[in-house]
Amino acid sequence: MSMPAAAAPAAEARPFDPDHTACFAVHGDADPGVMPRVLELFAKRGLIPSSWHSRVGGVREDELVIDVQMAGMVRREAEYVASCLRQIPGVCVVLTSQRVRAAAE
Repeated sequence: MSMPAAAAPAAEARPFDPDHTACFAVHGDADPGVMPRVLELFAKRGLIPSSWHSRVGGVREDELVIDVQMAGMVRREAEYVASCLRQIPGVCVVLTSQRVRAAAE
């Protein structure tokens, strides 16, 4: 006899602040596996970056630079995502900033 499945806990709504945009500058090895790993971190949270720009650069063209912006992401979540990005193999540096929309007068 099978037992009834337990109800899944209700998903918590993720905090959203329309006046804030989290900005990430990710520097890593110019390796084809780095970019999808970075994008996966957002995708598995159900997030689509509001802006994504990537390029290969550095003195020897051996560095991948990815600039990502997430509109509405609060600082606490941005700090957590940044710490996860820093753990990705091939990622060397992750810089973060927060852009705040000025209040209308």
